[in-house]
Parts: sequence; C-alpha cells; structure tokens
Amino acid sequence: MKFFRELMNDDQGATAIEYGLIAALIAVAAITAMGSLGNQLSNTFTTVSTDMAPKAN
Repeated sequence: MKFFRELMNDDQGATAIEYGLIAALIAVAAITAMGSLGNQLSNTFTTVSTDMAPKAN
C-alpha cells in the first residue's frame, strides 16, 4: 500500500509530460511560421521573376 501512495505522490512523470507538451507546442509554432515564411518567399521570387522576364512587344 505504501508503494501506491508514493507512486500517486510522484510527479516526475507529470513534469516530463509537461516538457514534452511544451516542446510539441514550440515545434508546431515553428512549423507554422516557417510555412508562412516559405509562402511569402515564394511569392517574392515569383514577382521578381515576372518583373525581370522580357516583355513581349
């Protein structure tokens, strides 16, 4: 019975889970930001490429 009481009061696993959730949240935020940045960069290169293309007379 003492083992189960100690097991219920042990919060080391909870701390590890919290750190894992924080890391996952940071990863999702970073992936979202990089995806948005990638789209903006792609649009910028498309605009530059279009502006530099020779114009048809």
